[in-house]
Amino acid sequence: MTRRSGSADLPLHGGRVPPWLAERMSRLGAVMSEAIVHQYGRDELLRRLAHPFWFQSFGAVMGMDWHSSGITTSVIGALKRGLTPLSKELGIHVCGGRGRHSRETPQQLVAIGDRVGFDGGALATTSRLVAKVDSAAVQDGFDLYLHGFIVTDDGHWVVVQQGMNGDKKQARRYHWLSEGLKNFLDEPHAAIDGENQGNIVNLTDRRAEASRRGQLDLLQSFGPDKIVREWAALEGRGDAAPPDQFSLPHLIMPDHHDVRPADVLARRLQATFAAAADRGPTDFAQLLLVPGIGARTIRALALVAEVVHGAPHRFTDPARFSFAHGGKDRHPFPVPIKVYDQTINVLKSAVRNAKLGHEEELGALKRLDDQARRIDRHASREFVDETIARERHLSHSYGGRSVFGWEPAPEQDARLKQ
Repeated sequence: MTRRSGSADLPLHGGRVPPWLAERMSRLGAVMSEAIVHQYGRDELLRRLAHPFWFQSFGAVMGMDWHSSGITTSVIGALKRGLTPLSKELGIHVCGGRGRHSRETPQQLVAIGDRVGFDGGALATTSRLVAKVDSAAVQDGFDLYLHGFIVTDDGHWVVVQQGMNGDKKQARRYHWLSEGLKNFLDEPHAAIDGENQGNIVNLTDRRAEASRRGQLDLLQSFGPDKIVREWAALEGRGDAAPPDQFSLPHLIMPDHHDVRPADVLARRLQATFAAAADRGPTDFAQLLLVPGIGARTIRALALVAEVVHGAPHRFTDPARFSFAHGGKDRHPFPVPIKVYDQTINVLKSAVRNAKLGHEEELGALKRLDDQARRIDRHASREFVDETIARERHLSHSYGGRSVFGWEPAPEQDARLKQ
C-alpha cells in the first residue's frame, strides 16, 4: 500500500528565481542528488523527493524562499537542468515542469522510454492519470499548474505536482511514488502538501469506493441532465451535506517571510553548528584541503550533510535549512555567494573522488551529520535571532546577494540609513 506523509500550507508567491541563484541551485541540487544515489541508490532519491518535509528542506538548503510555493517550481527546474546532463550516468530523467512544460511530459516519457528501454507509453498514461486524480478525483479548490515526473531507467518514478487557489493566495503540492502503488483510486498519494481548509471531495479515499460506484450507477440510470436537476433541488432545500473526509497530518508553512525562532528547532541548529566546530578541523582542514574553506562553509556543509543523510523525523522544521545558504529575498539573510560556491566545490570533489573509489570525503560529510545527531541530545540554547543578526552583519564579507542586489559593507549600510 502507498504511504501518505502529510500535507503543508504553502503561501502562493510570484516572481522568478534570479539567474545567479538558479544556476547555483542546479549545480548544488545535482551534486547532492549524485551523493544520495552513490550512497543510497536511485530509489532512495525518489523516496526523498516523495517526502514533503524533505522536499521543502531540500529547497531551503539551496537558497530558495524557505516557506513559499516557489520552492516546488524552483527545485523541479533545478533538478531538470542539473540532472539532464547526467541522465546517462545516473539513469534518472526529469520531465515536465510548469505550464506548457507539464503538458509535454507524456511525449518526453515516450521519447526517453524508446531510448532506455522502459514502457514510455504506459508511463505517459500514468502521467495523465496522476494529473486527472489530483484535478478531478480530489476536488479541493486547487487548480494544477505544475507537473514534474522523475523516472529512472528501470521505470520507477515519483511525481511532484502543484495546484493554486488564487482567491486564497495558497498552493498545494501533491507527491506520488510508484513504489507500492497498486491502484490509482484507493489512496494513491505518497503525500499531499497544502493548507487544511476543512472538508474536501476526495474520491481516492478507499472509503469512497461506494460513492464511486454510486456515481456510475446514477449516471447510467438517470443521465447527466436529471442528476443536475436533482442536485439543484437539493441545494434549494439546503439538504446537501458534505461527507466526512480523512484528514492527513500536514506541515504548516506560515505566511510571514522572515525566519523566527518558533520556525526553527534551535537545539538542532546549535547541534549542527557545534558538530561543524568539532569535526571541521579534523575532517575538513586536513582531509579536503579546499582553498579558502572556513568555519562558515563547514556549517553550511553540515546542513547539506543532514539533507543527504538525515532521517525523515529531522525535517519537521524546513526553516532550519535556510541557515546554510540564506534566501534570495534576504530571509533569513542574503545568500552568501562565496560560501555557496565553496559548498558546491567541496561536494563535487567528494562525489568525484567517491566515484574513483576514494570515499574519505563523503565519509567526512557522513561523520559531520552523525556528530550533529549525537550533540542534538544535549543542546538546548536558543540562539536563532543571534545567528541571523551575525549572518547579516557579516553578509558583505561572504559575498551576500539577494534579489535586491549585493549586500553593502556594514559601515556603508549605516551611512545609507542616515
